[in-house]
Amino acid sequence: MNTQELATHTPAMQQFLRIKAEHPHSLVFFRMGDFYELFFEDAEKAARLLDITLTQRGQSSGRPIKMAGIPYHAAEQYLAKIVKAGESVAIAEQVGDPATSKGPVERRVMRVITPGTVTDSALMSDLEDAPLLAIVPSKKMWGLAWLTITSGQLRFTQCAPHELAHYIYRIRAAELLCPLGTESSIKEALQASSASEVHLSGHTIPDWVWSADEGQRRLLELFNMSSLQSLGIDDAEKFGPTLTAVAAVLAYGANTQGLGWQGKLPHILQCQLEEDQNYIGIDAATRRNLEITETLRGETEPTLLSLLDTCSSAMGSRLLRHTLHHPLRDQAVIAERHSAVATLIEHTFVLEELRQTLRSVADIERISTRLALGSARPRDLSSLRDTLANLPELAKTLDGLGQKSSLLASLAKTLASPPPVLALLQAAIAAEPSVVIREGGVIADDYSAELDELRRLSDDCGAFLLDLETRERERTGIANLRVEFNKVHGFFIEVTNGQTDKVPDDYRRRQTLKNAERYITPELKAFEDKALSAKERSFALEKQLYEELLVQLQTHVQACQSMGLALAQVDVLATLGERAQTLGWSRPEFSKDAGIAIEEGRHPVVEAQLAKRSESFSPNDVRFDQSRRMLLITGPNMGGKSTYMRQIALIVLLAYVGSYVPAKHARIGSIDQIFTRIGAADDLASGRSTFMVEMTEAAAILHRSTEHSLVLMDEIGRGTSTFDGLALAWAIAQHLLTKNRSWTLFATHYLELASLPSKYPQCANVHLSAVEKGQGIVFLHTVKEGHANQSYGLQVAQLAGVPQAVIKDARQHLRRLEEHANQESAQVDLFSQDFSGAGNAALENEETTEEIEKALAVLKQLNEIQPDNLSPKEALDLLYSLKRSS
Repeated sequence: MNTQELATHTPAMQQFLRIKAEHPHSLVFFRMGDFYELFFEDAEKAARLLDITLTQRGQSSGRPIKMAGIPYHAAEQYLAKIVKAGESVAIAEQVGDPATSKGPVERRVMRVITPGTVTDSALMSDLEDAPLLAIVPSKKMWGLAWLTITSGQLRFTQCAPHELAHYIYRIRAAELLCPLGTESSIKEALQASSASEVHLSGHTIPDWVWSADEGQRRLLELFNMSSLQSLGIDDAEKFGPTLTAVAAVLAYGANTQGLGWQGKLPHILQCQLEEDQNYIGIDAATRRNLEITETLRGETEPTLLSLLDTCSSAMGSRLLRHTLHHPLRDQAVIAERHSAVATLIEHTFVLEELRQTLRSVADIERISTRLALGSARPRDLSSLRDTLANLPELAKTLDGLGQKSSLLASLAKTLASPPPVLALLQAAIAAEPSVVIREGGVIADDYSAELDELRRLSDDCGAFLLDLETRERERTGIANLRVEFNKVHGFFIEVTNGQTDKVPDDYRRRQTLKNAERYITPELKAFEDKALSAKERSFALEKQLYEELLVQLQTHVQACQSMGLALAQVDVLATLGERAQTLGWSRPEFSKDAGIAIEEGRHPVVEAQLAKRSESFSPNDVRFDQSRRMLLITGPNMGGKSTYMRQIALIVLLAYVGSYVPAKHARIGSIDQIFTRIGAADDLASGRSTFMVEMTEAAAILHRSTEHSLVLMDEIGRGTSTFDGLALAWAIAQHLLTKNRSWTLFATHYLELASLPSKYPQCANVHLSAVEKGQGIVFLHTVKEGHANQSYGLQVAQLAGVPQAVIKDARQHLRRLEEHANQESAQVDLFSQDFSGAGNAALENEETTEEIEKALAVLKQLNEIQPDNLSPKEALDLLYSLKRSS
C-alpha cells in the first residue's frame, strides 16, 4: 500500500497497516488496552481458527473495519491454537505512554511466534520438539539445517534430492524455510513420501540472508572460531547450500525473538554436522512401516515409542523419541548404554529411587532457553532452583553404580556439582513466587534491603488501620466507626448516617453512601500517600531486580543446558531398565561376525496389545549368516508373516539404540541400514498408483542396500498381473541375493518362488504354519523350515465374513483352475523348468532371459483367451500368431 492510499485510513489503522505490511504472512495481534485486536482479513481468519466473534465497527478509507479481539491475559490459549494450525503471529505491543502520546500510542512488534520458533511452554508439547528446518536446493547436494530453538541444538547436513523425504520424516520439523522460487523443486523431491504436502515458507527472510558467506560468518561468530574445520566443514564451497541453510535458520530464529535479522541467539552453544555413517539409515517408508512413533493411521499409539515411554520427565521423553529415530552404528557407544541399563536392572531399588527423584525435576532444557532469551517466568526460576538443589543427592546415588558402568559414572560427575546459579536462585527467589512479576511476591526477603523496607511499609497497613480505628472510636465516641481500604477510593473512615453529628471538624468527606459517609483525615491521608507509594515503588523495584537477575543468570545457561541433557540421559537409561524388567526383555549381544541370530524373538507392540487381552505371543527364531542371507517366507494371509518380519527389524533397531530386546537371546552383527517394503496405497496427490508406489520403494532398496543392510520385502509384485508380478518378484529376489547380498526377509504368496533355494543355497525357505479345521483355518504363528503348501486364501476370506455362497462358488472355480493348470503343466511347465535346478542357470545369460520373457508373454496371452468366443478363422489366426511368438 503506497503512502497516498495509507493516508486515507484513520491514524490507528495506518499504524496497523504499516505493521501488517512488515509481517504480511502473520496474524498481527495489535495491543489496545487490555485486548489484542485483529483487523480486516486477519480478523476473519482468526474468527475461523479460534471460534471467536467477528464484529464490524466504523469505517476506514471507506472500508468497514472488521474486528476480532482476545483478552491479553488469556492470549496463550489462543496462541496455542494458532501455532497448532501452522500459522504465525506478530505481537505488536504498546511501547509509548498513553498519557503523553499525541494520536495513537506507539506500537512495535516485540516478537513473532511461529510453529518452529515458539518457546512458551503453554504453546507447545512437552513431549516432542518442534524444529525449524531450512532447505536449500542446488545442482548436486542440497543443504539442510535445522534448529531446535527450545534446546539450543543446531544441526546441519547435505543430502541428495532423493534422500530429502528421509530427512523430512526423521526431523519432523514444525516449520520449513526455503529460498523464493525453490518450492516446486522441493515438493517434487518430496513426492515419494507422506511429507509431500508440507508447508514451505521463507518469503519474509531478506535476500541477503540466503548466502553461504552469511552462514559461515554466523557460525564463526557464534562459536568464536577462526575456521569451520572443527565442525567437519573443510570445504566451504562444497558445503555452500548447507551454510546458506544455516544462515536462514539462525537469522529467522533471532528475528522471531525480537533480536532482528542481524541478531544472535545467545543459547545456541552446540552444533553438529550430521553424517550418514554415524547412524543406521532408516528411510521414510521404513519409519512408517515399523510404526516407531506413529501408526500407519497417523495415531500416536500403539507404537514402539508409546510402549517404551514411561519416562519420568518431559526431557527424557523427548530424548527417547530422538534416540529411536537416530540409532547409532557405533557398537562401542551402544554397548556402554547396554552396560548402564544392565547395572540399573541389577540394582532394582536404586532404579526405582532414581525414577522417583526424576519425577520431580523441572524441564531444565527449556527453562535454559527462556533464561537465555530473557523470557523466563518466576515459576521457571523456582523450579530450576529446586531441581538443582536435588542434583547432588541424585549424583551420589548414581556414583555408587559408577564402578560397573562408565556411562553412569560420567553422568554422576556432571550432576555432582550444580552451577553457581543455585546459590543465586536460593537467595533471590521466594519459596513460592507469584505466577507473574507484576503481582509482586517474587523476590525473596533479605535479598534487597530497600525492597524489604518498602514491603514493611505496605505490610504495616493492617496494624496501623486497626490502631487508628481504636483511637478514633475513643476520640469520637462512635462505637461502630470503621477504618478501611479499597482499590478505587483508597483509605477512608466510614460512619453510619445516625452517627455523623459526632464527626470531628478535621474529618473531610470523601464519599457519600446510602446509609453512611466516608471521610479522610490528615493523618490517614499522610499514611495513604506513604503506603500506596511504597506498594507501587516495591512493585517497580521488584521488576527491576528480577530483570537484573535474569541478566546474571544468562551467564550460566550453558551449565544449565549440560545439567538438563545429563538428566534426560539418566531418565532414558532408567526407563529402558524399567521396560526391560517389566516386559521381560534380554540384553542383546553385538558380534564382529556378520549375521543376525535371534532366539524366541517377539514383536514388542503386538505382544503388549495381546497381553491386554490376556493372550500370549508366539515367539520365533531367525538366523542369518554368510551361508544364509535370505529367508523366503510363505504362508497364509493373517498367518503372521508381516509381524515376523517387523519384529526382526524392531529387535535390531532396539539393540542399536541401547535398549534390551524382546527375545530370549539376540546376537547381532554390523548393520548399516534398515529397509522395508511392506504394504502400499495409492498416492493420489502425486498421481501414483499402488503398484507405482510399490515399485518406487523396491527400486530404492535395490539401489541403496548393501551386504550390511537388513531388508524386509513383503508381497512384492502383487499390484500387477500374475505373471508380471511373479517375474518381478523372482528377479528382485535374485538381485538381492546376487548383487546387494543383504540380510533379506522376503515374504511372498508366489509358491513358485519356493524353488529359489535350489539355485541359491544362501536362500532358505521358511513358512508360517497353519492347519485346516473343517472348512476353516487355525493360525499357529510359528515359523518352520520349508515352504508352505498352499495360501489358504479362501479360508481367510471366510474368516473375514465373505458370504458363504461366494466362498462356495470360489471353491468350484479354484478346482477348475487347478485342473486347467495341471493340464497345461504337462505341456508347458515353464516355471518348473526355469525356476528350479539346471533350468535356472539359464537366467544367467541374457539370451535365455529373453526366451523366458517371450514364454511368459505367450502364457499370459493364452490365459486371456476365451475359446468359446472365437470363430474358427480367429482361432486359426491366433494359433499362427502363437506359433510365430514361440
